[in-house]
Amino acid sequence: MPLNRAFTAVLLATSLGFCGFASAQPAATIKSAPAKTAPAMSQPQSFTKVTTVEGITEYRLGNGLKVLLFPDASKPTIIVNMTYLVGSRMENYGETGMAHLLEHLLFKGTPRNPDIDKQFNQRGARYNGTTWLDRTNYYELFQASDENLKWAIDLEADRMVNSFIRKSDLDSEMTVVRNEYEMGENSPFSVMLKRLQSVAYDWHSYGRSTIGNRSDIENVKIENLQAFYRTYYQPDNAVLLVAGKIDEAKTIAMIAKAFAPVQKPRRVLPVLWTREPAQDGERTFQIRRKGDVQIVMLAYKVPSSLQEDSDGISFANFVLTDTPTGRLHKALVESGKAAQVFGYPLVGVDPGLHIFGAVVKKGDPVEPVKDELVRIVEELATKKPTAEEVDRARKNYANQFEKTLNNHETIGAQMSEYIALGDWRLFFLSRDDLEKVTPDSISKAAAAYYRRDNRVIGYYVPEDNPLRAEVPQAPTVAEVMKDFKGKATVGTSEAFEPTQANIEARTKRYEFGGVKVALLPKKNRGEVVNVTMQLRIGNEKDLFGKRRIASLTGSMLSRGTTKYTREQIADESEKLKISGSIGGTGANMQTTRENLDGALRLAVHVLREPSFPEGEFEQLKKQAVTALQTQLSEPNSRASEALSRHFNAYPKGDWRYASTLEEAIEDTQAVKLDDVKAFHKAFYGASVAEISIVGDFDEAKAAATLKELLEGWKSATPYQRIDQAYRDVSPINKAVPTPDKENAILLARLNVNSRDDDPDFAALYVANYILGGGASFDSRLGARIRQKDGLSYGTGSDLAVGSTDRAGSWVAYAIAAPQNVAKVEVALREEVDRALKDGFTEAELANAKSGIMQMRVQNRSQDGTVAAGWVNNLNLGRTWAFSKQFEDRIMALKVADVNAALKKYVDPAKMTIIKAGDFK
Repeated sequence: MPLNRAFTAVLLATSLGFCGFASAQPAATIKSAPAKTAPAMSQPQSFTKVTTVEGITEYRLGNGLKVLLFPDASKPTIIVNMTYLVGSRMENYGETGMAHLLEHLLFKGTPRNPDIDKQFNQRGARYNGTTWLDRTNYYELFQASDENLKWAIDLEADRMVNSFIRKSDLDSEMTVVRNEYEMGENSPFSVMLKRLQSVAYDWHSYGRSTIGNRSDIENVKIENLQAFYRTYYQPDNAVLLVAGKIDEAKTIAMIAKAFAPVQKPRRVLPVLWTREPAQDGERTFQIRRKGDVQIVMLAYKVPSSLQEDSDGISFANFVLTDTPTGRLHKALVESGKAAQVFGYPLVGVDPGLHIFGAVVKKGDPVEPVKDELVRIVEELATKKPTAEEVDRARKNYANQFEKTLNNHETIGAQMSEYIALGDWRLFFLSRDDLEKVTPDSISKAAAAYYRRDNRVIGYYVPEDNPLRAEVPQAPTVAEVMKDFKGKATVGTSEAFEPTQANIEARTKRYEFGGVKVALLPKKNRGEVVNVTMQLRIGNEKDLFGKRRIASLTGSMLSRGTTKYTREQIADESEKLKISGSIGGTGANMQTTRENLDGALRLAVHVLREPSFPEGEFEQLKKQAVTALQTQLSEPNSRASEALSRHFNAYPKGDWRYASTLEEAIEDTQAVKLDDVKAFHKAFYGASVAEISIVGDFDEAKAAATLKELLEGWKSATPYQRIDQAYRDVSPINKAVPTPDKENAILLARLNVNSRDDDPDFAALYVANYILGGGASFDSRLGARIRQKDGLSYGTGSDLAVGSTDRAGSWVAYAIAAPQNVAKVEVALREEVDRALKDGFTEAELANAKSGIMQMRVQNRSQDGTVAAGWVNNLNLGRTWAFSKQFEDRIMALKVADVNAALKKYVDPAKMTIIKAGDFK
């Protein structure tokens, strides 16, 4: 039923800023008795097996906790994902955004785990929390080991009922969440969606953005958060998913022991009964804010994800909005009326919205775009989808389901959306129901809901006979699941140890002409294989003045070839199960064993034989210009521009020159179709190239195919690496005004005279990790600016040091409310000075070593990362021994080494500060 609910919900929650330790809200009037933590039981609670579907097994604990186990040894990692059946839908008046705020507070610790951020850092874990309409989830992804797994399970059991939820934490975290809210206020899309929800709904809480209302965020009472926590954060309202390289019996024992002390609560969950009435006429809204892009949106009320018509709605979304095959794309983007179109169902347990929209270049007429949007969407009721359109959508969704099942590291977030609907098996039912969707069922759903009086957009028009749409009640999960039968488990893999020595030993290297190849075959679940291909083109002299031409040339490659149109390339990619990208100066893609040969042939064909269709070129130019124009008033873009310009050492036209946004727009507009054709002819070829394939494939066949495709393809222009030289730059402190923007940014930079093979680079790398890099909230900057002072949602530092030149840089950053930027600058300088004066501690170094090493193991467990690493090594003439040597240097470091590197390379007197925002 809810075909693309998970994929769109995760995307929206991430892009709109509702991830990163945040929640929805409870009701202040709830008076249910608080759940108490019981003493440890002498006997473990009952642990009952419920069902198994395609390798995922559900168990039930006596206290009501549902447990899903998904053993998968294909990667040496484990993900632990806890989903609570509570989201912004449960919020009451005056408490909007409270669930999101509570999610933040669950990272503030418990009496037994007072410093959760440090624990994550010590294990190199990737972690987060997200809140959406009907659920909140927390996850941690880490290197597989019994110790790490026990830690994660114990942590989730502990913070389920023992989190502090303190007033002091609320006081500091409120300003962080408010800053997250302000970040969303900088985004025209985010603001548009908030208004759309509020205009579309009269009563239902889906009409309120999950981030909440600013005044509610600022004034919510700690007692309300505590009552909400005690009500919803309980075992009978939660589903724990553990996936990855696990021993099922050991995992069951760990879960039983950890959750046994948590009693089943005595309270009864609140019943929500508000139902949105049928809309009685077209609705309109308008937002006036400073900006550089126009957006037009429309939406229709549609049924719950549990209702039968939701399948038709999902397919309709693909038929209408896919790029480049969708009807809206063809009518609006290819005609030049709009730069981009989009659409997604915003749905859940209760009836939701189906949203469509278009991005229009500033100055272009919007009304014709709105009229065309409405016409094409509502015509779907009578102009049924073709069999080809439905089959294309079916393949797309089927591929999404397959990729999710083949990667246990992503399944937690996806499965949370189906758990929120009431039964995780809906994931499989949705996949199985793909074959049932027909052109008739899609047009039937369109006729029922894409109607004038159910529309949000345009003008109000009085009407004696309104065409209202009655949205049916959602069926029960039992009704939906009554005929469901799971399929057999499919897919096997090997337990691959991602050590540098094993990667090196398992890889075969080849070379023909100037092409260097690394092939690492290994058995993967779903027979997945990753490919990275990089062509090296041009030189300093011949590339002069051609940066924008090069960019447009690379983007044009996949928009048409001598054999395929853009649409046909997209269809071939779906047929070959290709995900990733082909274009630019190479390819970075994933496919399967049986499709690898076809994928390689398609990729090389796209790179070698583009046809450069004139219509696609004009469309691309408009999109590129529009994208640049959207950045003109954005603090992040303007701050980055000012920083790059200050450090620029090259003349205009040089490949390394830092241009202004206005120059980039002008240069893009000046590019002609003949320019990109000439650029491809002059520069593209495989005279110098690197290719790596990692995964499930036939080594001999792949090597033969690559040689057949690339041998003899020579570049007309010689290649020579363009390096940069280190230079001292006098520091400045500059404010860049960006009017009417609620969020601001601070950037600090200094140049670093270093290379990654320097003896003290490992020490500098660790110093940055502790100061503001990979240690995240446990870093000095994170702990001070976000955790203690509560000034910023995002803060940290980056160290960029190359392998061939010495022109490195160290950059620190923080977003904040404009009125708080001065405080951020003070805190940044104080923390850098404190690190230089007092140095780092033994404990900080030990945590950094642990986190870095585990994080690097996790990275090497990703086939795509290994493929990219091989391409880099081939280019530099290195092996994976360099990576091992770097890690050995890290493990040998003393605190004195790290402190010495920081003092050598980071001089606050040389630090340039750029601030962008509305400081009035």
